[in-house]
Amino acid sequence: MFRYLPLLFILTLFSCKSGEKLYNQGHYGTAVEAFVKKLQRRPADATSLQLLPRAYQAAMDYHEGRAKQALASNNDLKWESVRVEYRAMQSLYNTIRTSPAAMGVVKPKDYSAAITGAQENASEARYERGLQLLEQGTKQSAREAYEEFSAALRLTPNYKDAAQLREEAYAIGLVNVVISEIDVRSPYFQFSADQFRDALVRNLEQRQINNFVKFYDERRVRGDRDFRPDQYMELRFMDFMVGQTFVDRYQREVSKVISVPGNKKDTTGKPIMVDITVKATLYITKKTVASTGLLDYRITDVNDNRVLRQDRVPGSFTWQNQFGTYRGDERALSDADRALIGGRDIPPPPPQDLFMELTRPIYDRLAGDLRSFYSRY
Repeated sequence: MFRYLPLLFILTLFSCKSGEKLYNQGHYGTAVEAFVKKLQRRPADATSLQLLPRAYQAAMDYHEGRAKQALASNNDLKWESVRVEYRAMQSLYNTIRTSPAAMGVVKPKDYSAAITGAQENASEARYERGLQLLEQGTKQSAREAYEEFSAALRLTPNYKDAAQLREEAYAIGLVNVVISEIDVRSPYFQFSADQFRDALVRNLEQRQINNFVKFYDERRVRGDRDFRPDQYMELRFMDFMVGQTFVDRYQREVSKVISVPGNKKDTTGKPIMVDITVKATLYITKKTVASTGLLDYRITDVNDNRVLRQDRVPGSFTWQNQFGTYRGDERALSDADRALIGGRDIPPPPPQDLFMELTRPIYDRLAGDLRSFYSRY
């Protein structure tokens, strides 16, 4: 046990020196904490008993000065700054009360009532700012009012009717965007286009791009007379084409140098390996179906028919299938060649499947454009 005493002495001495160093550097609040911790271990420590009252008073003077400076300002949110300073002083109060020795040399001031008063005033200031903004009646001012009522509730939960007013502000500030059914020139692909639109709506809803923007499927709100959209997004596939199957047949010569046992033998009787060139001819059939399309989208303001954004998103998809046969030495074939030989003649996918593949790059580009547009909206 005694072998640990030198280490304990060093740690205690370091703690004392740390508190004194913090005090000399002007870090009075942290110095108070260091001195109190020291007194919890050594209640009779002379340095801590001497410097703790000075550190506490210096910290109090600092925070009191900042609180008075904030109170003298014309800032509507000054009570939040005052609350910060009061809470810092209350933290010192709580720290000192953990040590009887510290309480013997310092009589800390309890700021709990002052904190409650400052918090009440801060909540009222936010509440009043929210009311003033809400009275302006615009979407932007309603959004700002929503933030003010939220701040009031963070300061004081259930403050007055701030929760109800926040919901009212949210409803006013909300932008309702209706996404139209997709216009496709060929009704044959309408089902696939609907899948495209359904995936887009889900993507935009789940990502919550903007708290004040909500997206709706036109089919789900069409019969709701109480629903009032703010924006309308039209989607139309233009110049859509699933091409004809193009067949290309060609041949390719391949060769490879390999080592084989020769006619001569070495001294152990084993055949000596020699290099030879083996050759083969590949007969390849390649089938290709190219699909292209262009999605036109336009976002308009329902109130004044103003176009807010308009663009066209291109997309393409090429299906290919290759298979073949060969003549010659099979050893000349590479792994890729063998895969071709192992292939078979298969028909291209149905046009609807090709349409879905075509829409994938269009979907990714459109979803990215809309996220970028509405994240700043």
